[in-house]
Amino acid sequence: MYTLNAQDMEKTAVIDHHEHHRHEVGIANSAVFFLNEKEFSYGLHAHYIHNFPETRLGIGVGYERIFDEHKHNSLGVVLSYRPVNKLSLSVTPGFAFEGSGSGDLNFALHLETLYEFQIEDMHVGPLLEFAYDSEDVHFSAGVHIGLGF
Repeated sequence: MYTLNAQDMEKTAVIDHHEHHRHEVGIANSAVFFLNEKEFSYGLHAHYIHNFPETRLGIGVGYERIFDEHKHNSLGVVLSYRPVNKLSLSVTPGFAFEGSGSGDLNFALHLETLYEFQIEDMHVGPLLEFAYDSEDVHFSAGVHIGLGF
């Protein structure tokens, strides 16, 4: 951006005044729809993300449990990006398994977007998720709550 002051052109930076915490722990409750099975279930998602200072990038780990007859679980590496202040996009490659054991591990990929409303060190907002694994595809819609520190 350029400003004109008494015949001088000076380059100034556009500054995003909202800084995100270095660390975040989050949880999300959501309604999950399985595309192939055509049924709804309840899903719980938790993650930890380390946000890199002075960037819009973060990396962490995420876990999802869907309370259905298959006892769907997934675990992955969360790659987070904030294109604008209150919007967060994440990609989580990892693996999915059913039940309490990890006998059959399948590749899984989660794509998530959420919008945040800041309340002190906490943020709350809606989330949408698309997830793929070799067994099925599911969509989730819910509420995300995060705590920054």
